[in-house]
Amino acid sequence: MSAPSRNLSTGPAIADPRDRLIVGLDVPTLKDAEAMVAMLGDTVSFYKIGYQLVFAGGLSFAKDLAASGKSIFLDMKLHDIDNTVAKGVENIAQMGMTMLTVHAYPKVMRAAVDAAKGSGLCILGVTVLTSMDEADTKEAGYALSPADLVSRRAQQAVDAGMGGIVCSPAEAEAVRAIVGPDMALVTPGIRPLGADAGDQKRITTPADAIRAGSSHLVVARPIIKADDPKATASAIIAEIAAANRQH
Repeated sequence: MSAPSRNLSTGPAIADPRDRLIVGLDVPTLKDAEAMVAMLGDTVSFYKIGYQLVFAGGLSFAKDLAASGKSIFLDMKLHDIDNTVAKGVENIAQMGMTMLTVHAYPKVMRAAVDAAKGSGLCILGVTVLTSMDEADTKEAGYALSPADLVSRRAQQAVDAGMGGIVCSPAEAEAVRAIVGPDMALVTPGIRPLGADAGDQKRITTPADAIRAGSSHLVVARPIIKADDPKATASAIIAEIAAANRQH
């Protein structure tokens, strides 16, 4: 019997709601990162490591976390000539990372996808940063609105064979319609009700992002700056689970 069809907005099936929350370890030192991981314990299974921690020795830490059984989203936003991107991806694929970001330019995406073949590393295309609005994209020289630019890059990511997309939750529903049900759709800019928006301009709640088609939610400051990070992470996971059940 054939499998039941699923609404495109639901995204890929992920059994454990913990695996849909990616906690951003946006902290200044390895000591801070180690303390946060220890505090969160088994509540969190997936971490994002970006520039701030990478430049404080975070690559070795990322490798160790992966070896311990955690999933790691290495947020490096690679953008360079084809050969440089490919050689970087080849080395990152050997580190046991789960996800890696590159900027969603067609040549960059094609080079990264080719280099990651056979490794299991999911290459994500960063469309438009969630800190940018229409004034910012115009200042950068783009005639398209953020939403239109995201849509164009999403289709280019599909054409390049990418594993997923990074976009604002505000564009998640439109992007899911473009990429179909199976690609990862990773959305930063997630803010639980009552949380400070900070420098993010295109944000939404965890439940709304899941309902819009996000497969993974990246949450950093609302968790790592919380009085009780573990309780905050648990509440977000519960909200994700509730949103899943509504589909």
